[in-house]
Amino acid sequence: MRIIAGIRRGRTLRAPEGKATRPTADRVRQALFDMLLHAPWGGRDCVEGAHVLDGFAGTGALGLEALSRGADFCTFFEVDRPALAALRTNVRDCQMQDISRVQASTVLKPPRATTPCTLVFLDPPYGQSLPAQALTALTSAGWIAPGALIVTETGRDEPAPVESADILAERAHGAARLWVWRQG
Repeated sequence: MRIIAGIRRGRTLRAPEGKATRPTADRVRQALFDMLLHAPWGGRDCVEGAHVLDGFAGTGALGLEALSRGADFCTFFEVDRPALAALRTNVRDCQMQDISRVQASTVLKPPRATTPCTLVFLDPPYGQSLPAQALTALTSAGWIAPGALIVTETGRDEPAPVESADILAERAHGAARLWVWRQG
């Protein structure tokens, strides 16, 4: 697993041992960022200059990719200890400590935000209906800016992560399905 593009292109990312963490595959991340940059609703300013939230961060691959591609800042949320250790190592190895913060807490009970995020990645464990719960908690705590772009990864056969969203894009990649919409 590696950073695909930007200033840290090619940098290898570490993942914890075992199956508790399921990092987003390089090819899925590539497809996601291609979509963000080239879709009619997307463009460079979806990522460049963005304040990013990487919820259920695991290794931090999504947030680190965004930082590498020009995002201004990323807040990572993770609670699993082995994943936190890998995440902190990846942030350090990518030399992105000054433009990121690792929150050792869950997005289901986040602290109050100081800056709302304009790009939100949620990659929770599959099959537990966590995206809707996370979005409710994050919105209540001020983490999601109006009009923010929300990207959620679910299992391929799972329904849409939220019922009321106008989905901008939905793509299946292997066992994963990506959903993208704008927060109302």
